[in-house]
Amino acid sequence: MELELRGITKRFPGVVANDDISLTARSGKVLALIGENGAGKSTLMNILSGLYTADSGEIIIDGVVQHFKDPGDAIAAGIGMVHQHFMLVPVFTVAENVVLGVEPTVLGTVLNQKKARTEVRDISRKYGLAVDPDALVETLPVGIQQRVEIIKVLLRGAQILVFDEPTAVLTPQEVEEFFGIVRELQGRGATIIFITHKLKEALAIADDIVVLRGGKVVGTANPATATPEQLASMMVGRDISLTVDKSASAPGARVLELDGVTMVDDYGRPLLDAITMHVDAGEIVGIAGIQGNGQTELVEAITGLLQLAEGAIRFQGADITRTTPRERHEMGIAHVPEDRNHVGMVGTFTVAENLILDSYYGQPYSKGIRLRPEAIDTSARTLVEEFDVRPPIIENTGSALSGGNAQKMIVAREFSRDVPLVVCAQPTRGIDVGSIEYIHEQIVRKRDEGKAILIVSTELDEIFALSDRILVMFDGRIVAERRPSDTTPAEIGLFMAGRQA
Repeated sequence: MELELRGITKRFPGVVANDDISLTARSGKVLALIGENGAGKSTLMNILSGLYTADSGEIIIDGVVQHFKDPGDAIAAGIGMVHQHFMLVPVFTVAENVVLGVEPTVLGTVLNQKKARTEVRDISRKYGLAVDPDALVETLPVGIQQRVEIIKVLLRGAQILVFDEPTAVLTPQEVEEFFGIVRELQGRGATIIFITHKLKEALAIADDIVVLRGGKVVGTANPATATPEQLASMMVGRDISLTVDKSASAPGARVLELDGVTMVDDYGRPLLDAITMHVDAGEIVGIAGIQGNGQTELVEAITGLLQLAEGAIRFQGADITRTTPRERHEMGIAHVPEDRNHVGMVGTFTVAENLILDSYYGQPYSKGIRLRPEAIDTSARTLVEEFDVRPPIIENTGSALSGGNAQKMIVAREFSRDVPLVVCAQPTRGIDVGSIEYIHEQIVRKRDEGKAILIVSTELDEIFALSDRILVMFDGRIVAERRPSDTTPAEIGLFMAGRQA
C-alpha cells in the first residue's frame, strides 16, 4: 500500500502541532520520520491511526481518500501502530493480548483459547516473530513484548505499520533482531513508518527520510548520502554537536561508597551480588550493561527505594544504609529515575507541581501545611526557561509534554538543587538529539562544579561519551572496570554479555 498525507494541519489551544504537512510512504519501503520531541511526529501519527481528526488535509491510501472517524476505521484501512509504550495487559498471556478486542469465541461468549494460540503461532511462523502464545506478558523481556505488539497489528490485517520510537527500550542485540523483523515485513510488501530520534538507526534502516521541525516538513534526505550531523542540523535548525565536549576529570573526596551490597528477590535469588564500588566528587561513573542485570536495583538501593539484604552504603562518610528516600534526598542525593512517566513525574500534575514533587513540604514552597503558589510559580518559570522546557507553560500537565521535554523538566528539578551526588538512570532514553545535547551539557557542568555523578545507561555511545570510569554489570555483579580511553565498545559489549575481566 502507498500512503500519502497531503496538507495535514492540526491545531491545539495555543499551538499548531501539524502545519500543512505532506509526505509519501512508498509500498514495501521504510520511511523514517525524524524530528525533535514536540516537532509534531506523534500528533501526525495519531491522525493517521484515527486517534485525532485533522483540521484540514487528506489521508490517501493507494489513491483513495480516507475518512477516519476513530481508530477502528484506520485499522480497517490497513493501518497498525506500535506505540513506544506498549499497550499490553501484563497479567494476560501473549495470545490473550493479541486477540483482545477481536477475540475468537465459542458459543459467542467464551474465548476460544485454542484458536487464539493457533492464530498467534501462524503469524509468528509467517513473519519470523518467535514468541510463546502461553507466556504471561509480564514475564517477557521488552524485545519480546514488542514482538507481541507487532503480531497484534498484523493479526488485524495491517499493511501500513507505524513504529513510534521502536528501539527506545531495546538492547543493542534486540535492535538488530528488530531490524531483521522490519526487513522481513518489507520483503512481504509492508509499508513501514519508523519514528525515531536515533539518527544512525534511521540511516541504517530507512529508504526515505522526512524531517519535521516546529510542526512542518523542513526537508528530506537520502539515507545513502546523508550524515547524522546533517540530519541533526535539519532537526534542530542549527549546527549541533554529536560529541560531548569535556575536559579530563579531577576526582576529589569520596562521596558515595557501596560495600558488599546484596539484594534478593522474594524467592531469595540475588538481584545484586556483593556490589562494591565508589563515586568521587568531580567524576562521572558510568554503569554499562544490558537492561535487567541489576542496574535498576542498584539505583533503587542507592536512593533508598529498596532495602538491602547485606552490605552497607556510605554517603560522604556517613552510613545511610537504613535511611529513608526522603532522608537521603535531604542529605543531598538527587535522582533522575529511568521511568520518567511512572516514577519521575505525576502526569496529571502541572509542570509547576512536578517541579516541586520532592521539595513541596519545605521553604520556600510551603508555610506550615499550606503551599505558597506564588513561590512555586516563580521558581517554575525560572526553571522551564533555564532548562529549555517547551512549551514553557507551567500550567500544562506533565503528561502533555513530549518525552524530551518531560525529561528536561525532571532534570531541571533535580539539577537545580546544589547537592553532592546526582544519580541519573537512562538520562536520555527516548529523546531527540537536541535534548540529548542539552542534558549531556548539564551533566558535564555538574561534574565540573565538583559534584559526583553516577550514570546508568544501556546506550554504549552515551556511556563512552560521558564517563570518566566505566563499570559493567552482568547478572547483578560488577564484572569489569575500565576507563574509556583504555577500552573499546566491543570489549565492553563482551563484558555486558558475561565475559569476566
